[in-house]
Amino acid sequence: MQRTGHSFPASVLKSIRDRKKQKAKAAPSEGARPAGTLVASYNVHKCVGVDRKFDPERIGRVIREIGPDVIALQEADNRFGDRAGLLDLLRLELETGLVPVPVSGNGKGHGWHGNVLLFKRGIVRNVHQIKLPGLEPRGALVAEIDLDEKRTLRIIAAHLGLLRRSRSEQARVVLEIMNRPDEKPTLLLGDLNEWRLGNRSALNTLHTTFGPAPPAVPTFPSSLPLLSLDRIMANRHGMISSVEAHDTPLSRVASDHLPLIGFVRL
Repeated sequence: MQRTGHSFPASVLKSIRDRKKQKAKAAPSEGARPAGTLVASYNVHKCVGVDRKFDPERIGRVIREIGPDVIALQEADNRFGDRAGLLDLLRLELETGLVPVPVSGNGKGHGWHGNVLLFKRGIVRNVHQIKLPGLEPRGALVAEIDLDEKRTLRIIAAHLGLLRRSRSEQARVVLEIMNRPDEKPTLLLGDLNEWRLGNRSALNTLHTTFGPAPPAVPTFPSSLPLLSLDRIMANRHGMISSVEAHDTPLSRVASDHLPLIGFVRL
């Protein structure tokens, strides 16, 4: 079949060529870990792996592999029915020290529209649950965390929609949250569902505050990553380093996305 566009095939070919490079950069060893706060974004696909098995414990093992200080999860709740949370958060806290940022009115769910933000240390301030526009029910979780007495980090954990028009509208809402360029250090973590980098990309809307998008790192599908759907972005130049996919035998099967990790220096 003849393709009418060029950006998708080009990105696929580039991802295949870069596959070995990405694997070589995966999951730094404990001794080689860069300095800074380790942050991650992970779409856990409702804890259903590429083998179609529902296995929340397997997702927990991937998170333990990463060892993050802060991690944003997407699709951590059931989407329909009572939208119950799918992970054993108490066990995860015992094994990793990660605790969820509190949200209100979530019933049996862990987070807000499936977004869960976990952190290892610090004090949480000013949590906001933002409804994002679009045909699908989507949301963003915004939290300010005092990492210590001197450092405060604001985090926007989001999962944007599948439709291009919805993504553009949702990106504008994120910009409204970031209403002043001189505000506190801020990270955007999440599955932005946007692999395009041209004029039709919703990422262009974010350039005003977050600057040009960092180098794209393929994370989807996890068995052979071709598309850079997951992002870690900051409102200050040089704040993020070493962005890479956490590519291990376990992460390739636990979800249809690979986790994306990066190191933040404030």
